[in-house]
Amino acid sequence: MTSLCLLLLALVAIVICSPAQDRYTTKYDNIDVDGILKSERLLKNYFNCIMGRGPCTREGQLLKELIPDALSTECKKCSEVQKKQAGKVLAYVQLNHPEMFQQVLDKYDPDGTYRKKYGVDEDDEDEDKK
Repeated sequence: MTSLCLLLLALVAIVICSPAQDRYTTKYDNIDVDGILKSERLLKNYFNCIMGRGPCTREGQLLKELIPDALSTECKKCSEVQKKQAGKVLAYVQLNHPEMFQQVLDKYDPDGTYRKKYGVDEDDEDEDKK
C-alpha cells in the first residue's frame, strides 16, 4: 500500500502546479507537516476538503485537483522533498486514521485501478504476518 499511499498523500504536503509545468511547485516544500498531523483540526479540514465535504483553502483545493494527476503520472511531478513528506503523512494517516485512509482510497481509486497498478493488495497485511 506504500506506493499508492505515497501518491495520494504526497499531495497533502505539496500541492500547487500549473498544467503547463513539468513539476509541482516547491513553494510548499517547507510546510510544517508534523504540525498539521499533530492538529486534529487541520488534518480533518484537509481531509474534508479533499473529500468534498467541507470548505477548502486555496492550497487544499489545488491538492484536491492534483490527486488524480499524481496517481495517473506516478507522481512524476513531485520533488523528492514532497515524496518524503507524503510518506510521513501516509504512514501517520494509515496508522492513526485508517478510516480516513480507506475513504481517500475509495474516492480516488473506486475501481481499484491504481491499487492494482501500484501493487496494493487487500492481503498486504496478511502477507506481512507470514
